[in-house]
Amino acid sequence: MSSFTVADSDTPPSLTSTPSKTPSSKARSRRSQAESKSRFEAYNRLQAAAVAFSETMPIPEIVAVGGQSDGKSSLLEALLGFRFNVREVEMGTRRPLILQMVHDASALEPRCRFQEEDSEEYGSPLVLASAIADVIKSRTDALLKKTKAAVSSKPIVMRAEYAHCPNLTIIDTPGFVLKAKKGEPENTPDEILSMVKSLASPPHRILLFLQQSSVEWCSSLWLDAIREIDPTYRRTVIVVSKFDNRLKEFSDRWEVDRYLSASGYLGDSTHPFFVALPKDRGSVSNDEFRRQISQVDSEVVRHLREGVKGGFDEEKFKSYIGFGRLRDYLESELQKKYKEAAPATLALLEQRCSEVTSELARMDSKIQATSDVSHLRKFAMMHVASISNHVGALIDGAADPSPEQWGKTTVEERSQSGIGVWPGVVASVNPPNATLRLYGGAAFERVMHEFRCAAYSIECPSVSREKVANILLAHAGRGVGRARTEAAAEIARAAAKSWLAPLLDTACDRLAFVLGSLFDLALERNRIQDLECEIKGGNMDGYIGFHAALRCAYNRFIGNLAKHCKQLVRHHLDSATSPYSQVCYFNDYAPSYNKFSQASASSFFLELSDTGSASHDTRRDQENIPPENNAQETTPGKSAETRDAFREGHITIPETPSPDQPGDAACGVVKKELGICNDVGPRKRASRMGGNYKNSDYVALQNGGVLFGNGERSSSAYSDICISAAQHFARIREVLVERGVTSTLNSGFLTPCRDRIFVALGLDLFAVNDEKFMDMFVAPGAIDVLQSERESLMKRQKMLQSCLNEFKSVAQAL
Repeated sequence: MSSFTVADSDTPPSLTSTPSKTPSSKARSRRSQAESKSRFEAYNRLQAAAVAFSETMPIPEIVAVGGQSDGKSSLLEALLGFRFNVREVEMGTRRPLILQMVHDASALEPRCRFQEEDSEEYGSPLVLASAIADVIKSRTDALLKKTKAAVSSKPIVMRAEYAHCPNLTIIDTPGFVLKAKKGEPENTPDEILSMVKSLASPPHRILLFLQQSSVEWCSSLWLDAIREIDPTYRRTVIVVSKFDNRLKEFSDRWEVDRYLSASGYLGDSTHPFFVALPKDRGSVSNDEFRRQISQVDSEVVRHLREGVKGGFDEEKFKSYIGFGRLRDYLESELQKKYKEAAPATLALLEQRCSEVTSELARMDSKIQATSDVSHLRKFAMMHVASISNHVGALIDGAADPSPEQWGKTTVEERSQSGIGVWPGVVASVNPPNATLRLYGGAAFERVMHEFRCAAYSIECPSVSREKVANILLAHAGRGVGRARTEAAAEIARAAAKSWLAPLLDTACDRLAFVLGSLFDLALERNRIQDLECEIKGGNMDGYIGFHAALRCAYNRFIGNLAKHCKQLVRHHLDSATSPYSQVCYFNDYAPSYNKFSQASASSFFLELSDTGSASHDTRRDQENIPPENNAQETTPGKSAETRDAFREGHITIPETPSPDQPGDAACGVVKKELGICNDVGPRKRASRMGGNYKNSDYVALQNGGVLFGNGERSSSAYSDICISAAQHFARIREVLVERGVTSTLNSGFLTPCRDRIFVALGLDLFAVNDEKFMDMFVAPGAIDVLQSERESLMKRQKMLQSCLNEFKSVAQAL
């Protein structure tokens, strides 16, 4: 402990000569001091290590806070026992400073060393005390320039060994300010306040709050900020600085006692310290500086005794007046906190040592794995197998992770896939459960149903008279009936190729997107499974190159499936539209797609989303689905008699297809035929063919007649062919959607994802030589990075182990 020689009876006991003691009491005192010093040194080393390695340790520390110019810097100089012009460079203004003061009786001159940035090592001792200010300023400026910030919470650590300083550690923080300096950001005051609160908030830290004596408690600017951090002041030491400026205002004892008691503003259990320090900033020796500090303490007490009528309540307040009293209190309080925290600190050190040892073992395993190809292949294959199994589970209906978080609605699927519409479909296609967040097999089936809805929304497009004439007349040599059939079939086949092919490609792309999205879900399921099973061996998290290659392989696999499925469904389309196909020549054609609507509606695609009303129009949702068995409606306004008249209109067909040849059907009385499913329900869409055979141009004589009509009958070959082409188009569409494409897409996408994905990914990733395989794990320079991380871990382990051993010794001494 430091001692000041002051010939004043009011000097604190710690600053006067020690009373005579018996040999046993002297031995106990020396032993106690030795234990305190060893405990203090242990915490100092732990603190330095924590700063160097960014360790979070509940080390008891004193944090000095207060407004700018409230005397924090002067107090630090007084605690150190020497001056180094701290205030001239505003040491703590923009960066915290951790001052580790070590009482060393052999250090007759201050020995100050700074901890190196990002290291636990300390530099060489500084010869001149004035160099301390320069180091603090240069380090602060360098960091702020690097971070492009006005303040920084990264501390500077200085260790001061001196015969006249106590064993004390204080964190000096930037002073509170109301306004930023010129050239600084306007939010600098807020940043300083936020940083100080962050430094002072940990419960293991003691707050040393300084406020000038000229500030009244009721008007204190920063006391509210301290109250937010420590509402009851349980761990706050309040210091009234520059107390000598207030002495002249006291004339009676009650005035002094009322002020010293803080008039109830701080509570009965909170007693502030009142400190005054030398005002002379001239160049003086260190001995003279310390003598002045003791002299000011004595003068303050003498003034309160002699300059105030009745003096003051010495029994109650004397122990809180003077710098010496504050210094002794802080040192004893910190030692008490050190002793109380030693068991918890020892336990935490043991835990951290164990954790760092485990980290080092994993790092050694990684480094070893870079040269052990078989080890990497084994764990990589296990990881791929796990991901493949999770993909299969998701397809089969697994509902974790949470669909609310990971699932997608139909609108989100369209947006994220970049496929917003179905080509050729004008009406809005909204499948059941479109608003539910689905993934995996459920989302796959929803897209399949959406494809069916889109397909049945497409009608055979209108055909020009010229095109019909060219096709019909080219087949004239085959006979009238055969020519009309061939012409209608050829028009239907061409329309199916043109309009259904893009629809099939879009369905494949949408399904590929749904399956491609399963990769991230499989990774999440695998991560959760590893956490639940506490799987640490074979952890593949750190191998970014491998995970990138796995993702690429999965995307290629899904892309290849989509490409293959496009070829398969195109083959089905080519078969259905081939001239050799019999699809267009079934006279007893019966619409089997009605079964699709019933089966689908009663099995999977029950509407599970919230319709919002009990009176929801169910037929409105069926705009894009096939009609029911009894849903082949006639055009509104057409009666049964009209249909009979239509049937009677199918009479003798002339033998040659001439432009004057009449048709078979009555004008404008055309029965709705197969495949025009959008006419189901109240929201009917006008058929694209309607204008072709309902227009009066086909039945009225204009300018001597119309193409394929001579006016003798009410219809023409043109309208008959258009009607027949629409029927053939519906047959082709039904065969594709219900008999070929659906099963092909299911077997082409889902079966490989369940059965062949692991083999496909394995061939892509592992069927390579060792050199190429290791490229996924060892990037250029990766070994050096791993070695560097290992060296850092070894340093940390060594430091923590050293602190642990030291604290074990301290614990034994306790």
